[in-house]
Amino acid sequence: MKKIFWLGVGITIGVIAARKIASAQGAIGPEGLNRAVGRVSDAVHDFADALRENMDERETDLRLALGVDQAPSASRTPARH
Repeated sequence: MKKIFWLGVGITIGVIAARKIASAQGAIGPEGLNRAVGRVSDAVHDFADALRENMDERETDLRLALGVDQAPSASRTPARH
């Protein structure tokens, strides 16, 4: 009776381990790696856009404070996207 119990426990552990390994391989494989790189790339791009916008805004504020520009120029729009 003990042998049958331990056989069932071993089979259960084996099935659970096989499922975990299969799901980990899906996340680590080429598709999972592409998704991870895409998310990182999007995050870096969004951060760079926010940084550029804030730098332009701060530069405009400094120019106005120093009297270099009298008013924000409409022709000076960021061409980078």
